[in-house]
Amino acid sequence: MTEIVLMSDPKVAAVPVQECGERLVDVRRDSPLLVDERKLLDSGGTFAYLRKEVLGRLVEAQAQLPPGIRLLFVEGYRPPSLQRRYFDSYADHLRAGNPDWSAERLRSEASRYVSPPEIAPHSAGAAVDLTLADADGRELDLGTRMNATPEESAGACYTHADSISDGARAHRHTLSSALTAAGLVNYPTEWWHWSYGDRYWALLTGADVARYGPVALD
Repeated sequence: MTEIVLMSDPKVAAVPVQECGERLVDVRRDSPLLVDERKLLDSGGTFAYLRKEVLGRLVEAQAQLPPGIRLLFVEGYRPPSLQRRYFDSYADHLRAGNPDWSAERLRSEASRYVSPPEIAPHSAGAAVDLTLADADGRELDLGTRMNATPEESAGACYTHADSISDGARAHRHTLSSALTAAGLVNYPTEWWHWSYGDRYWALLTGADVARYGPVALD
């Protein structure tokens, strides 16, 4: 496995943002994608928004999937306050089990699962958490539940983990192939997390600047 660049890496924060001003759109209203509402209570509905071009690229990816398989959209935009709550909660959980960790290590370990709020792709409307479903909307097996922590899954949440079944690995390959072809990049510690236009995307693709920075939902 190649070296994983974590969200907490200074190289990510160092990428400049040249905000393009593109609007957020509602995936439920503005696309044919299948939308799961498991994040509705956490977000009050903001979960269903994405930058317009990111959504367009998801629709492109959907068209490249094999017959009978669909993308299942779970979460897009995440307000900065919610991102902070997720990050602090997970960091507190890690701190309780590892009281000897330095603040730097705690931030790094936490960023395997939740992005530091100041650079979070979700808060830029640039990231999406999604999986695959069959024609009837039933989730396919991708090796772990979505949002499984590294501790809970013993690392099986990593996109290229070896400890999953051949069927789950094939499904991950199907998901990755379609999204990569549509121009999105994956966060390798989370098979379900993909983004376009944010700082992490810019770093991985060699773009000079990120197109999207943190944004407020009007």
